[in-house]
Amino acid sequence: MRQSSAMTFVLTIFFLGLLCGRVWNDAPKAFAENAAAAKETQKSVKDNVKQNAKPVPAEDGKLRIICFGAHPDDCEIKAGGVAALWSQQGHHVKFVALTNGDIGHWKMAGGPLAQRRNAEVQHAADLLGITTEVLDIHDGELMPTLENRRKVTRLIRDWKADIVMGPRTNDYHPDHRYTGVLVQDAAYMVAVPFFCPDAEPLAKNPVFLYYPDRFKKPYPFQADIAVGIDSVMNRKVQALVDMESQFVEGGALGSADLIAGGEEQRQKRRRKVQDAFEARDRKTAKAYTAELDKWYGQRATPLEYAEAFEICEYGHQPTPEELRKLFPFFPEAKAP
Repeated sequence: MRQSSAMTFVLTIFFLGLLCGRVWNDAPKAFAENAAAAKETQKSVKDNVKQNAKPVPAEDGKLRIICFGAHPDDCEIKAGGVAALWSQQGHHVKFVALTNGDIGHWKMAGGPLAQRRNAEVQHAADLLGITTEVLDIHDGELMPTLENRRKVTRLIRDWKADIVMGPRTNDYHPDHRYTGVLVQDAAYMVAVPFFCPDAEPLAKNPVFLYYPDRFKKPYPFQADIAVGIDSVMNRKVQALVDMESQFVEGGALGSADLIAGGEEQRQKRRRKVQDAFEARDRKTAKAYTAELDKWYGQRATPLEYAEAFEICEYGHQPTPEELRKLFPFFPEAKAP
């Protein structure tokens, strides 16, 4: 009995030794494989996310507008209509996504997703007649660091912006909040000569504007400006519907069920996405009827679709006359 127990103990120790030896020997290999995979993903992101930092247009007397969003789709949702209006009058509009969107899907991620989302917003830029740049910062990891403050400041200066747009800091998503913080932090620094001395400071502080949101605390969004976008709504909606990774397939919280029925189901999803974005901007027009009346006066036909913006207290505080020059599609104010 004792001999049997002793033999069992010896065999147990023997096999444990083999197992531990295998784990010990395989661990460096597994670690190396994981590290290599992580490194390859990072390389893929850098290789595949094209910056598309096109040359800054020469100063030609036209307006220059730069809009910041956390992800490749945020600016298009909030300001795609007004961007198209500016663009069709020859003004220069740039959208900047501060992260590359590389975790914004339920099935794919990393470099391939970053590349796909970059392609989607470049296609949207073509439809809207604007320039778009996607920064190579991982989705979900944006922080309001000094380095990122400098990046935002340089982008505003390089574009020689008259108007800067961004989100408020009241938001459910940390990337959205920190985009708001970074844009706010740049609102004064863009004119300070020895902050980022490698980029020429702006002679005049731009007008900074907030996008609308639904959050009420510490205070709700207040529309100072409302813009009718009926004439360009088709272009805006087309740009958004074509961002299939986010809206047709559902982005980070989507699922295979959304497109399970093949091409027929995908087309149904596209129509549903179109209806949703039309309803969204129709709701904005109804919510800010008074603001539309303020800027457009009495109209024979009410505007059906709109985008709205709030003036940030940190930038230049424009007069109503200045705003009409910055939004030249508003009709001229009638003399009292």
